Parts: sequence; C-alpha cells; structure tokens
Amino acid sequence: MAGVGARLLPVMGRPVLLLLALCTAGAGGLYFHIGETEKRCFIEEIPDETMVIGNYRTQMWDKQKEVFLPSTPGLGMHVEVKDPDSKVVLSRQYGSEGRFTFTSHTPGDHQICLHSNSTKMALFAGGKLRVHLDIQVGEHANNYPEIAAKDKLTELQLRARQLLDQVEQIQKEQDYQRYREERFRLTSESTNQRVLWWSIAQTVILILTGIWQMRHLKSFFEAKKLV
Repeated sequence: MAGVGARLLPVMGRPVLLLLALCTAGAGGLYFHIGETEKRCFIEEIPDETMVIGNYRTQMWDKQKEVFLPSTPGLGMHVEVKDPDSKVVLSRQYGSEGRFTFTSHTPGDHQICLHSNSTKMALFAGGKLRVHLDIQVGEHANNYPEIAAKDKLTELQLRARQLLDQVEQIQKEQDYQRYREERFRLTSESTNQRVLWWSIAQTVILILTGIWQMRHLKSFFEAKKLV
C-alpha cells in the first residue's frame, strides 16, 4: 500500500485486529483471511482530490491439498468505500480478482471494506478465503508506461510529468497535514475552554457552598446562645 497510512479494523464483533502499515512509495500489498460472511475494513488517510487504485485477488483454501489455490470465476467480492463523513463513495460488485478506483473529495480517513457475496466458499473452501490487496494512493496510482504510450511522450517529457505529479502530491499531503493540525488546534481550544468553564463553575459552587455553610453555622450558634 502506498499512502499516508492504513489500519485494519474489526467488524461484526470480531476481536480487535489492528494493523498499522506505515506505507512508502513502492511498498508491496498485504493479504488477509476472511470467512464466508466476514467483512474486513481498512482506514486509509487520503488528502483531498486524490486518486486511489486498489488491486485485489482471492485464493480459496483446498482442504485436500491444504494449500490456497486461485479462486473459481464464480466467486464475487463486494467493495464499499466511505468518506470521512460516512458518505458512500463507491459500492460495487466485482469478481474473484479485480481493480477498483475512486477519487477523494474530502480529506481524512476513508473506510475501504471488502467481503464475499458467495456461499460457494463454504462448500469448496471450508469457509476460508485469502485476499491479496494492494492500494496505491496519489501519484503512485499512475501507470506511467501507459501514459507515455497514450500521449506519445519522450523519456524526458515522461520524467517531467512524474516530477510534476510528485510535486502536486506533496502539496496535497502538506495541505492535508495543515488541515489535521487545524482540526487538532480547534479541538484543543474547545477542550481547554470547556475545562476552564468547568473550573469556574466548580469555584463558584465552592464559594456558594462556603457562604451557605457560614450563614448556617452563624444561625446555629446564635440559636444556641439564645437557648
């Protein structure tokens, strides 16, 4: 996965499985296992207006040979992507091997979920499926050999194109970091303000309680003297 970072989330009450993938350019993909009705979700931090490409392929467990083999063509995988506001960006059915693409319109954590829609897996694979997933973010998602062939670019022109894309991606990531810092600052200010008002409220309550106790004790002692 190439991007800011990815985390694997627990779904459907499964035990917590946290995977921090501090991804860099050229980093390889990963694989994970899912059951027949199980769902796996990843959180990918994506800047604004950034293209994301995901490639996956599945393997089914062969109980006789005790190895993972390529899945049958009839196996289907459903991919769903939600933006930081929980709005669905992509929801589509794919085959046992496929590629999905989307462009972010809101900076922040995007949730990418995959699950199988086939019950054949329970019959032929014992309910066990291995999914290989590779997510490319930003300029890493560009297929430069294809771009060069399509636009008939020279090697120098292609290199210039790559550098411009890298600069643009760096600017997007810097904007996203500033956005995160601004959110953190606002959250900190809001928290500090709430703490301040709570401290003031506690002080006022203590002062009022002290005044009430003093008046109550004064009345008590005056009553004792009169008696």
